[in-house]
Amino acid sequence: MYVRQFRQLVVHPVFLAAITSLILAQVLKAIIILLTRPRTRPRRSFKEVMYALLWKTGGMPSSHSALVSALATSVGFTEGFDSSIFIVSLCLALIVIRDAMGVRRSAGLQARSLNMLGKHINDRFGIEYYPLKEIQGHAPLEVLVGALLGLLIASAIVLL
Repeated sequence: MYVRQFRQLVVHPVFLAAITSLILAQVLKAIIILLTRPRTRPRRSFKEVMYALLWKTGGMPSSHSALVSALATSVGFTEGFDSSIFIVSLCLALIVIRDAMGVRRSAGLQARSLNMLGKHINDRFGIEYYPLKEIQGHAPLEVLVGALLGLLIASAIVLL
């Protein structure tokens, strides 16, 4: 019984669209990182590639935007664009996209500035400073490309 339910989950068009968009966005992000590496570092380690593939936040394209736009699009096609669940998924998508582009990006830029200031204070006055984690958000173009990727993948999976 559980095997049948699991199979129904993984072949459901909404699930397929969301997961495919997430995975493809992360793969594209890793490829872009590899192709745009600095000339001073001609090779990336396996660890760096796997980190980019599995955990990297920020960068082109936004996997968060791809996932939530694929989710909203596929729900709209399968349940109707006038359904309550589509409205919920659309609102979720808007919140995630706004957060990726606004709040997370601002927090990351602030952390970077504080880390530079902390390093300067440590170097100049010897005051110990523990760096903050610099969470990377997304530039508007990264979010737009991720959202378009999710929309296209969801459309292809549900309509074809």
